[in-house]
Amino acid sequence: MADHVQPTAQSNALSPSVISARINLDAPVEGMMDKLSLHNPLFNTYVVAATLMILKVVGMSWLTVMRMMQVKGGFRSPEDLKKTALNPHPNPTQTQPNESVDRIRRMQLNDLENVPFFLVAGFLFVLTDPPLLLAQWLLYGYVISRFAHFAAYFTARTHDTRAALWTIGSLMLVFITCWTLVAVLRV
Repeated sequence: MADHVQPTAQSNALSPSVISARINLDAPVEGMMDKLSLHNPLFNTYVVAATLMILKVVGMSWLTVMRMMQVKGGFRSPEDLKKTALNPHPNPTQTQPNESVDRIRRMQLNDLENVPFFLVAGFLFVLTDPPLLLAQWLLYGYVISRFAHFAAYFTARTHDTRAALWTIGSLMLVFITCWTLVAVLRV
C-alpha cells in the first residue's frame, strides 16, 4: 500500500472540480453566449442590420455584372475580349471605361470603405448592452442611410445630397464607436 497516495487538503484545494466550484469559469462564457443569442433582441437587431449590409455589398457585384452585360462594355481585363457565350461579339472598345459601369464600381468601393467598419463597430456596440431602442435607431438608421446613399448615387444626385446621406451614417458610426470606447474604459 506504499504506492497508494492519500489525498491531502492541499491536493484537494487545487483539483479542477474545486477550482471551478470556487471560480465559476463558465459564467463569463455563458453570459457572453446569452448576449450572442438570436433570442437576445439586441443581438438580433445587429444581425438583421449586418446581414442587410452584407447583402447590399455583395449585391453591388451582381449589379456591376448586370450593368456590364447590359451595356456590353466596361470590362477591365484583356481576356474579357475573347469570344464566349456571354460575349459572342467581342469589341476592343469593351475594355474602355464606361460611366454607367464605373458608377456602380464607385458605389461598391464606397461600401467597401464604410460597411466593414460598421460590421465591427456594431458588433462591439451590442456587447456593451446599450438600450434596445437606441441600438435599433442607430443600427437600422445606419442601414437606411446606406440604402439612401445608394439610391442617391445610383440616380446621379449631386455630391451635396450624397455627402449629406453619408454624413448621417458616418455620425451614427462615430457615436456607436465612442459609446463602445467609453463603455470599455469604464470597466
